[in-house]
Amino acid sequence: MAKELTYADNATREMLKRAAADNVDTIWDRYEAVQPQCKFGTMGVCCRICSMGPCRISLVPGKSPQTGACGANVDTIAARGIARMIAAGTAAHSDHGREVVHTLQAAASKPDFDFQIKDPMKLRSIATLYGVKIDGRKTNEIAAELAEAALNEFGRQHGEMIIAKAAPAPRVELWKKLGIYPRSIDREVVETMHRTTMGVDTDYKNIINHGMRTALADGWGGSMIATEISDILFGSPNPLRSRANLGVLQADQVNIVVHGHEPLLSEVLAIVSKDEGLIAKAKAKGAKGITLAGICCTANEILMRHGITVAGNFLQQELALLTGAIEAMVVDVQCLMPSLHSIANCFHTKLITTSSKAKLPGVQHVEFSPERAKAVATQIIEQAIDNYQNRMTDKVFIPPDNERIVAGFTTESVFNFLGGKYRGTYRPLNDAIIAGRLRGAAGVIGCSNPRINYEEGHIRMVTELIKNDVLVVTTGCNAITCGKHGLLKPEAALKYAGKGLQEICRAVGIPPVLHVGACVDNSRILRTLSNIVSEGGLGNDLSELPVAGAAPEWMSEKAVTIGFYFVASGVYTIIGHPLPMMGSQNLFKYLTDEIEQETGGKWAFEPDAAEAAHKMIRHIDRKRKALKLKPMMYEQPFKPEE
Repeated sequence: MAKELTYADNATREMLKRAAADNVDTIWDRYEAVQPQCKFGTMGVCCRICSMGPCRISLVPGKSPQTGACGANVDTIAARGIARMIAAGTAAHSDHGREVVHTLQAAASKPDFDFQIKDPMKLRSIATLYGVKIDGRKTNEIAAELAEAALNEFGRQHGEMIIAKAAPAPRVELWKKLGIYPRSIDREVVETMHRTTMGVDTDYKNIINHGMRTALADGWGGSMIATEISDILFGSPNPLRSRANLGVLQADQVNIVVHGHEPLLSEVLAIVSKDEGLIAKAKAKGAKGITLAGICCTANEILMRHGITVAGNFLQQELALLTGAIEAMVVDVQCLMPSLHSIANCFHTKLITTSSKAKLPGVQHVEFSPERAKAVATQIIEQAIDNYQNRMTDKVFIPPDNERIVAGFTTESVFNFLGGKYRGTYRPLNDAIIAGRLRGAAGVIGCSNPRINYEEGHIRMVTELIKNDVLVVTTGCNAITCGKHGLLKPEAALKYAGKGLQEICRAVGIPPVLHVGACVDNSRILRTLSNIVSEGGLGNDLSELPVAGAAPEWMSEKAVTIGFYFVASGVYTIIGHPLPMMGSQNLFKYLTDEIEQETGGKWAFEPDAAEAAHKMIRHIDRKRKALKLKPMMYEQPFKPEE
């Protein structure tokens, strides 16, 4: 284990020692227990779609079987598996978006609703995108019509999605030419499942092309809707200070941890936890107050808007419980480990599920609904307060480690911190790239995964990129990892960044790595890239920009969807371990080479994070050369291959 923890933060190492001493299995133990993993599944050559199977293709070329019972070959089987991953990821992100839109709809019609519109300027901006009339109309009238228009994006039976037209015009034209411009979110997900049913589509390229259409319905649809409507309801984030890692938990306070992805309950918990009456109740029970902290993307949501501290990322959810200091862990949907129940039972912690979509056997369920948001939040906090007196003090161990961070950057705030409040512009960013002070930009996102030395992929890649004057924007668990390792504070530029990026960070007062939100907020990256194109001087389409994307430790099907909508948008996208399709040489060649001729983007797979960063830099340099930009202003530590 020591070798595997060489890049992990100290808090994680300490908690894993504690887990071993107490004989508590964690995800790392369970991952080792399932080794060796099935090579057929890893290579994408196993099909279980119908009951004639499961069928698996021989991994030895020329040896039988080379098709499943139905006759499907390795290309078909691998493509079907990838497409179904895309459909699942799109469904997860987009269902999140749907819940937020329904909440906006209720807020528009109910004056006493627990959620109200906090960013009317963003409301008008998105309403204009949808063609909703705003002049002379009340905020709630605009919101009601916008909510209806956004809901139509999910189930439209005729026409095509509107919000995807936020992409640069040449990109929209290309999608339509390729036949992958999305029509509606649910329609694309349903068609993916239909196409990949036994006896339907067997052309691997045709399957993947519709997979891209489905992914676009997420990135330029469901996820983008989730982000934009969340900003309208809860307020658009602005850069703020906070802290990250398990040390944010307080030994003398009622600790409540929220975990999951949908921001509705966590948003109201962030507000209600500051109620003076509830704080007084906590003090009456012997605590000094109430601490709210987050895990995973729920953490990123309330961090961005309230500065709520972050306890950890995906792989730290069990470790947070092992501190013995959490009165309640409140979960909603996505990335929840089924093991949480057994670990919570070792302590006094109340594990509370809140979504009808995500229940755990034997776990208390407190159903959340936007109509009862404050009542449910109050009920949960009161339960946590009452549970404080049950804390087993001899089992409490909170590692002191936590790090200062700056988060809350958005597509809109980039205008202001680059150009000022009254003359917001992307011009300084474009000019820095054109002049060679900044090499380009990279979006580094995604999960944590026990198959990779914990956090090595994230840290080695990000530090290598910023060392070579590549500005990094980050979301999800990568953002939390960067925060824990000190990369989300302005002074990190002096320690890690190249001279050109240092100059920009010092002039503007920003970190070299910009935290832009949860995993649905990758849509902010798409909108930012579109704004760079609109500003001019760096080409006419996303595929011409000196940028790249990566998910070095990807785990979830959602990450597959994200990767595909970036590739379909024209972005070079690299991940650590390959997609489960390496058994198909034709599909591998298509995704890593031929697809670039169609979309301008392509996939790459590289387990060595530093080498992956170098491949991104080489790609960025090729784009700079194609744009005939000036040489880099300062000599770089990285030397591109000739």
